[in-house]
Amino acid sequence: MPVKPPRPRLPPLNALRAFEAAARLESFAKAAEELGVTAGAVTQHIRQLEATLGFPLFRRMPQGVALTDAAREALPKLTRGFELLGQAVQALRDAEPHRPLAIAALPCIAQLWLSPRLGRLRQTFPELQISVSAMEEPPDPLRDSHDLSLFYRDAAIETSAIRIGPDAILPVCAPALAARLAAPADLARETLLHDAVWRGDWARWLAAAAPEAKLDPGRGPAFSLYSLALEAALSGSGVLMGRTSLVAPYLAAGRLAAPFRQAVPTADRLTLTPATAPGAHARRIEVMQWLAASADAAVQI
Repeated sequence: MPVKPPRPRLPPLNALRAFEAAARLESFAKAAEELGVTAGAVTQHIRQLEATLGFPLFRRMPQGVALTDAAREALPKLTRGFELLGQAVQALRDAEPHRPLAIAALPCIAQLWLSPRLGRLRQTFPELQISVSAMEEPPDPLRDSHDLSLFYRDAAIETSAIRIGPDAILPVCAPALAARLAAPADLARETLLHDAVWRGDWARWLAAAAPEAKLDPGRGPAFSLYSLALEAALSGSGVLMGRTSLVAPYLAAGRLAAPFRQAVPTADRLTLTPATAPGAHARRIEVMQWLAASADAAVQI
């Protein structure tokens, strides 16, 4: 009777994942960020893999690392292998008829736009479970499991996507602070609040709406989360460059005020995009359309 030889024993999966990410991104630090571990852990995994294989995968250079020829040749196959593995796992999840619908969103959108709607969304779809993941970048369909995404996009979008807008930027602050601001030049006496990602918004607004105001658009603290900058504005700590798609409810409720009527349109708009990969949740289009219909009417500034 013929005997089928056993499959070759593979190195530890975590070591292979660390190597694939570090090689593809050409950075141990970026690999650690993607995998949610420390750079030291990535280094340890790669050393473990090199010890298992018996030869180096990276050449240690004075200013970083470089792939060996063998590692460079193996990288595409490993990348494709992890993509197939991810698709196989996703297929297992998709086989569950009552699995949650997964929404990926920019953190500020998840906190300020999506979260207030989740209660009504669950009432509308009581049989549907919803999960939300906050992500800094739109999900990679080959690596990130999701059914619907909400991000600001400024490029041409897929025909299946829905843009919510238009959007605009303008200064917002607590009503008591707004009472002190008669003209943009008065901002020189106040603290300017910034979101770290959108730190250029103040310069954009001043250039378009108040070019005569001689202000330094870069002064003032920056916050890593837009929600933190918003809390500072609500507490009266300064003036935030608000995005109408995120601050409209606070303006409508009177918790924030817009001391100047000039709103400057932005090219990037809140965009709802459904996943197109096989096995995406069957209810994703319904949920996307409900979210689009739920968008608050624009606040008249």
